[in-house]
Amino acid sequence: MNYWPEFLTIVIAHALAVASPGPDFALVLRQSLAHGRRAAIWSSIGIGCGLSFHIAYCILGLGFFLKNSPAALAAVQYLGAAYLAWVGVQALRTRTRTGDVDLSAAAAPDDRAAWTTGFVVNLLNPKVALFFISLFALAVSATTPKLVQVGYGLWMTAATMAWFSFVSVVFTREEVRRRFLQHGHWIDRALGLVFIAFAVSLVLAKLGS
Repeated sequence: MNYWPEFLTIVIAHALAVASPGPDFALVLRQSLAHGRRAAIWSSIGIGCGLSFHIAYCILGLGFFLKNSPAALAAVQYLGAAYLAWVGVQALRTRTRTGDVDLSAAAAPDDRAAWTTGFVVNLLNPKVALFFISLFALAVSATTPKLVQVGYGLWMTAATMAWFSFVSVVFTREEVRRRFLQHGHWIDRALGLVFIAFAVSLVLAKLGS
């Protein structure tokens, strides 16, 4: 059987989703500007690992359970909203930077902390869960072998890591970071509002459903 049409559908749908602004992009942007390239790339890897978890339960059939279990889906949505709100509050607490600009990112989180932040932000984003549940339900045939589906998942995981690593490189250029570190507490706080807005939108969407 020819799986290329199915694969191309997944590639296009995933590319549009991963490139659209959302909590993952906001996190990588903040990590890049505030903490430097290493922290941003580790967060990008964490995002990819979180995404692979969503893909795994869709392949195993648990996505069907989540889709048909309002209580389980609601728990994911509220946990995700709470975590995004917490990330937003931390960003809002960013202090005004004074004195000489230091590009060394000495205060950056360690690799594990940066990875964990990316992983949890993606894992607890219910929009990601709903996207992959819908994608596998609509675009992947029930007769597609699990091994082929794993191949789809590996592609999407690798593409996600590559995209956000590229974003990390772009926004950690020396001049970009220097300007941010001089005046960037306002950008950091603005990103904090973005995270809180995502959290509020998730809760309102749930309450309105």
